[in-house]
Amino acid sequence: MKKPPQDLSQLLHQRGQLPNIAEKAELLMHLDYYVKQVLTGPVSEQLKVANFRQGVLVIETTTAAWAARINFQKTKVLQQLQAETLPMLSAIEVKVNPSLLMYATKAKENHNQITQAAATHIEALAEHAEGSLAIKLKRLAALASRSRQS
Repeated sequence: MKKPPQDLSQLLHQRGQLPNIAEKAELLMHLDYYVKQVLTGPVSEQLKVANFRQGVLVIETTTAAWAARINFQKTKVLQQLQAETLPMLSAIEVKVNPSLLMYATKAKENHNQITQAAATHIEALAEHAEGSLAIKLKRLAALASRSRQS
């Protein structure tokens, strides 16, 4: 007889190293969110909370210029974190990690546009289709004229 699969949340909160790792990852995610709320503006998009060890919060950023901007605001962030979230925080360390640029979110392109040629082909296909499929194809072809207007 086979055992049923265990729920992942049960595995994470059993014994061993995994519960500690999961707890630290959750803490780092919350700290990252909080630091980005304190450091508003474009600087918040260029940083990531990397670690918290022995009372030191490690923040990584993409360039030395961003690191300098974060260092200027470090005391403000330190005081707010100590007062509201982490009273055991003693220092903030800012490190430059250029590889963060690889993970930067890129603006998504709008792919909801249909060329006029594609619309013509879809309309021709709709002429030979029946029922609800024909209606849906005609609505899809109409997207080409809407994308031209905007």
